[in-house]
Amino acid sequence: MTPRPGMREHAGIYLRGLMMGACDVIPGVSGGTIALITGIYERLIRAIGSINPASAKHIARGDIDSLHADIQKIDLPFLVVLLAGIGTAFLLMSGVILSLLADHAVATYSFFLGLILASAITLFLEIRSLHTTTLAYLIAGAGAGFLLAGLGNLNIGHSLPVLFITGMVALCAMILPGISGAYVTLILNQYEYMLAALKAISLPEIIAYIAGGVVGLLVFTKGLKYLLKTHPGAMFAFLTGLMLGSARMLWEKGSLSGDMLTGGWAFFITGLVVIGTVEYVKRRYQENGA
Repeated sequence: MTPRPGMREHAGIYLRGLMMGACDVIPGVSGGTIALITGIYERLIRAIGSINPASAKHIARGDIDSLHADIQKIDLPFLVVLLAGIGTAFLLMSGVILSLLADHAVATYSFFLGLILASAITLFLEIRSLHTTTLAYLIAGAGAGFLLAGLGNLNIGHSLPVLFITGMVALCAMILPGISGAYVTLILNQYEYMLAALKAISLPEIIAYIAGGVVGLLVFTKGLKYLLKTHPGAMFAFLTGLMLGSARMLWEKGSLSGDMLTGGWAFFITGLVVIGTVEYVKRRYQENGA
């Protein structure tokens, strides 16, 4: 029996969601890049941008007609199927990553380090003009990243408010070029905890994280888009520095389990190659689409 066109389209969206989710759970690989390569990035951004914060007021007031009108503007079937694919990948990958971190910490953190440094390089290459101000933003970002990485040594706990704030920051990374939400979660010392929550399907933690992400997207999306449009060089330089400075944490975490130099160099190079390949495919896609 030949599937209907609608089902075929939904199957394709679900598979794209699987790929995005598998990448989003790995620090250093952006699910947004996968969305771009697979041709759904603009549709995803339009769908997210169509979400009206005023819908919450309509729900509170019981204004069903206005809420229905808001929903009609959203590409809801697309979002639901895509999120189902992403969620499936999260559940499947969480146990795998936890196992790797427990049994092969040096190799795993070395791989993550290669991913992050290669991502920082590709992001820096997006800067069209280099000048003194750009260098200043790069240094500022590196300093902020270095200090932020120190949060991994702080016991800030895993309360629901902490997970909510982590989700706010991490899911905003979806709309930032080259930044991985999983890496932000790792920097804030919530990565392994959230992987365990996903594996156990612990709903309070998952809901707090996602709710924070939804709030973050609704509150910060327009501001981030404005900065990327009006000050792209400064943003790219700061984000590059942020990634370079915060890479300190990956080195420190890996070093607690063994010698990163002798035991992790092959995996570090593998991380560089993975990002290089993804970036090459992305650029080829953009050239062909231009």
